[in-house]
Amino acid sequence: MKKSGVRKPDWLKVKMPGGERYRLIDSYHREKGLHTVCRSAACPNQAECWGSGTATFMILGDRCSRNCAFCNVLHDQPRPIDPTEVDKVAAAVADLKLRHAVFTSVTRDDLPDGGAACFAALVAALRIRSPACTVELLIPDLQGDLAALQTILASAPDILGHNIETVPRLYTLARQGADYRRSLRLLAAAARLAPAIQTKSGLMLGMGEEQDEVAVVLEDLITAGCRLLTLGQYLQPTRRHLPVKRYLPPEEFELWRQKALALGFRHVESGPLVRSSYRAEQQFQQGQKG
Repeated sequence: MKKSGVRKPDWLKVKMPGGERYRLIDSYHREKGLHTVCRSAACPNQAECWGSGTATFMILGDRCSRNCAFCNVLHDQPRPIDPTEVDKVAAAVADLKLRHAVFTSVTRDDLPDGGAACFAALVAALRIRSPACTVELLIPDLQGDLAALQTILASAPDILGHNIETVPRLYTLARQGADYRRSLRLLAAAARLAPAIQTKSGLMLGMGEEQDEVAVVLEDLITAGCRLLTLGQYLQPTRRHLPVKRYLPPEEFELWRQKALALGFRHVESGPLVRSSYRAEQQFQQGQKG
């Protein structure tokens, strides 16, 4: 794919990473073989989040069984699950003394349960090693397997997230292998089966969606029981990925934030650099007040 011809605006510039906390989290990549979506997905908030001691760990390896046109995570034949991964991630959270930890994964369509058992085992390990830490999971669609979803819900994370990513019309272009209605059903099932667990989703804007399409997605998410939302600017990771159609100004993100709150979302993070786990702890706290 061609690089976007739309010039990147000044508000998308971020500072270079650095600092003691950044170097500490970086060491977990280089020395202990752990993965974060911060690095694998080239998140623009890596400097801010790592500098404050926050990271989103990625489990089930670093190779995704799908090849979404917007995502920078490596697409390849997934490797066998590392049997020590859960213990290593739980140890890292304890070492870093995190108060709120976020965990996501590559999509593992090669696994019968999509990796659900690993998510559940991780939550159990965290409850033992870091009982004061709140736990947020950002899961794949599990191919719509409700038994796999129930395995995860039974581990009782504090937040269960699944990103809708974009509007239905763009799924065949941006999310091959995914299904908009399947993702909505997953969120709705989570809200129905475990109402005490906050549900969360997110969209990237700027891929060619229309405003009325975004409005419909927000309404669909509310109907599905989702109450926490992130809205961010899509950024093209490489020339091979889907090009950016438009850069939304910060004031437009603010308008979407207000519209989403008016629809009934308890908390909305909306801005050009916002990603799924951006200010995740604050989202959890606000969600509890709803």
